[in-house]
Amino acid sequence: MRMDDERESNNIEDRRGGGGGGFGRGKLGIGGILVVLAISYFTGINPMTLMGIVEQTPLGQPGSQSASQPAQKPPPQDAEARFVSRVLASTEDVWTAAFAEQGRRYEPPRLVLFSGATPTACGTGQSAMGPFYCPGDQKVYIDLSFYRDLKERFKAPGEFAQAYVIAHEVGHHIQNQLGIADQVQQARQRSDKAKANELSVRMELQADCLAGVWGKRADDMRGILESGDLEAALNAASAIGDDRLQKQAQGRIVPESFTHGSSEQRMRWFRRGFDSGDMNQCNTFKAARL
Repeated sequence: MRMDDERESNNIEDRRGGGGGGFGRGKLGIGGILVVLAISYFTGINPMTLMGIVEQTPLGQPGSQSASQPAQKPPPQDAEARFVSRVLASTEDVWTAAFAEQGRRYEPPRLVLFSGATPTACGTGQSAMGPFYCPGDQKVYIDLSFYRDLKERFKAPGEFAQAYVIAHEVGHHIQNQLGIADQVQQARQRSDKAKANELSVRMELQADCLAGVWGKRADDMRGILESGDLEAALNAASAIGDDRLQKQAQGRIVPESFTHGSSEQRMRWFRRGFDSGDMNQCNTFKAARL
């Protein structure tokens, strides 16, 4: 990706190294985290919700910062953090323009860099959960060590693969801003487990499609993509499909327990967004075929 000359976002909050990342540490061990993730995987309940039930952040307001520890921006020599900042800035430019085309105003999310654990409005965020979006505070959270896992564990290297991760979580912010997230949450609460899982899959695939829309529009605006970048993003989408993760974890695939979509679905919806560059093509909730 050609991102070196792109602007950086001001909506970055660096909590690494004591800037807030230590809150909540030690309250839930790795064994507890794995249990929560397992429950989330088979029930479809957002792991952030479960974390909030299991443990409460020690501050008066969940997810708030200590007054004596203000949010910090990442240091200028941190190349990985600066790349993430540029990707976030690109999503701001793309979605501001896309919303304006529909007569709407885009309110960008903040992106929080943390290590280990951090308080959020959704409970204590843990690195083991991977990148996530919290609608309660409208922030995207990421421990940059996830990118090492993406490359080594999931075999999905490449900068556009890393950018896809951010763009997907920003997709959830868009769903929140448009009211889709609330509608889906209300529908899931009225549904049985199977229907709730299906709604979760549609939600995740829409975020994949919106990530694809960002990629296409960002490249049209600034020419950021290079040869092999699209394939890297598609490889990342495939690597985190429910079927592939289930096969790796338990040796068998249980489609009715899917909460994010299969590898094929995730690639296809990302590609649909990328090929069209049109967010109106991302209505997974009316799609007859996922």
